[in-house]
Amino acid sequence: MTVTTRQTRFWHGFADMHVIADREIVIERGEGALIWDTTGAEYVDATAALWYCNAGYGRREIADAVAAQLTRLAGYSSFGAYTTDATLRVADRLAELSPLDDTVVFLGSGGSDAIDTATKLARRYWDVLGRPEKRLIVSREHAYHGMHVMGTALVGMPAMRAGYGAPMVSDVAQVPALDTEAVGRLFEERGSEIAAFVGEPVIGAGGVIPPTPDYWPEINRLCREHDVLLIADEVITGFGRLGTWFGTQRYGIEPDMITFAKGVTSGYMPLGGVLVGRRVRAPFWDEPVAGAVFRHGYTYSGHSGAAAAALANLEIIEREDLVGRVRTLEPVLDRAVRRLAGGPLAGEIRTVGLTAAVGLSADVLERDPAAPDKVVAAALRHGVASRVLRGHAIHVSPPFVITEAQIDRLVDGIGNAMEDVAAG
Repeated sequence: MTVTTRQTRFWHGFADMHVIADREIVIERGEGALIWDTTGAEYVDATAALWYCNAGYGRREIADAVAAQLTRLAGYSSFGAYTTDATLRVADRLAELSPLDDTVVFLGSGGSDAIDTATKLARRYWDVLGRPEKRLIVSREHAYHGMHVMGTALVGMPAMRAGYGAPMVSDVAQVPALDTEAVGRLFEERGSEIAAFVGEPVIGAGGVIPPTPDYWPEINRLCREHDVLLIADEVITGFGRLGTWFGTQRYGIEPDMITFAKGVTSGYMPLGGVLVGRRVRAPFWDEPVAGAVFRHGYTYSGHSGAAAAALANLEIIEREDLVGRVRTLEPVLDRAVRRLAGGPLAGEIRTVGLTAAVGLSADVLERDPAAPDKVVAAALRHGVASRVLRGHAIHVSPPFVITEAQIDRLVDGIGNAMEDVAAG
């Protein structure tokens, strides 16, 4: 690994700029599941950039679709009655894929937009129905729901809320990650105030935490019983990451809304949004409710270039059966990462779909909280690009086109990095 020596003016996200400034790793190109930096060093991309490059790098078909759209019409506002043909077509395509009944689609620029949209819509829904007291949004410990103000208020990792003042948004509450009894108690105590429960099918950035078999069926039941809207945050799990188009389908979740982003374009253009089911759409679309207008939107809602990227990307995923490929590779990845169990530094290893978290042991973390960052830095020297999840685990979520040989190379690189750090 070689770092840059130029003087940077770019402020990196989630970075200590005292350390990062003028020491960037500048990624220049990619092909499939591989990336190269400006020095020519090659890496297996363990994280699909940031959970998003599902179709892999170098997809000229997506680039050509975007170029054709931008040449014809770069974009146009979708406020009021205006929109573009590409916007209408991507909404139709997403509605076809949606597991919800009678889906309509609200578009933005990414997952943080999507969470803001869905939670505002949940509160507005109850207000329109004459129940403005239902404002409370419930999230989970270890959850990640983006970094807009609402996402920061809902995040289940205290370090990501620290220093911003509390509460950033009123009427939010949090429950343990997999404790349905705690959810039941909260719903009993405050159900008349609760607008929505929001959860990831599998907790992602919080450490790849799959649900227990009875978790989502019980959440479905509690939300129905207490008249609480259910929002499935599928920003990470949507579009194949768990071996189904949506994690909602894998776990039998019955949401009223689904947030999405990342894999919808494989990151070729910024796009996110909310799939809205029959119940929530009804007072705004189908029923004559006075004043039922959702006064919300973004400058780039329905951007035609992003829509063109999504249409081309979804065509590739379907044509090449990349969702089926994830199902094939799921046990391959699981077997590979479990080779690390019992090795230097290794703690709990969690996998689901084409995703894994390689945890470091509690005693290692107690002795050296910086050990995960050291492993990530060492992995670069062994040709693997990854990152740290919630301060304790190494992140694995490669592009769906990764080969079995590249999975072995990825795991070997992390293993070698752990040995290097253990050796000091």
